[in-house]
Amino acid sequence: MIVSLRHAAGHTLPELLSVLGIAAILAAAAVPLFSTLLLDSRMNAAVATAMHAVNLARQFSTTRGATIRLCGSANQLDCSGAADWSAGLLLADDSGLFRQGLGLAGRADAPRLRSNRAILSFEAGTGFATPATLVVCDRRGSRAARAVIVSRAGRPRTSLRDASDGALAC
Repeated sequence: MIVSLRHAAGHTLPELLSVLGIAAILAAAAVPLFSTLLLDSRMNAAVATAMHAVNLARQFSTTRGATIRLCGSANQLDCSGAADWSAGLLLADDSGLFRQGLGLAGRADAPRLRSNRAILSFEAGTGFATPATLVVCDRRGSRAARAVIVSRAGRPRTSLRDASDGALAC
């Protein structure tokens, strides 16, 4: 009786190691791209939160007929009075009856939010607001910073420069 042996189908060890090496090179090249994508996503979320807070303050001042303050707050109950608003935002009226806290991302590597004013006031009836610049920075520094600029009319806009067209500083 003659037995015929078939060759086993499969890949050799050098072929498998070559494919694994190529996959490792591609993964190493992709990590910086994904890191930048993640930082950009967090930056966009922080800018959107700041824009949302300004628009809410404008809306509440009009609908409630009261002056609304927007400020940084660590406890979501009182204004901190500091220029660093990274701990969170607070919307409040002058009577103390209305308070609405807006949290920012609580991670250690989350973008930082800094204002050139301790408190922004949105006046009822007139539509006037405290002009200000809110700067959002992350670990990339000034080159990736973004600003939310609030006009005297209370309208926010985003920018890569400050209100006087200067470079943003973190």
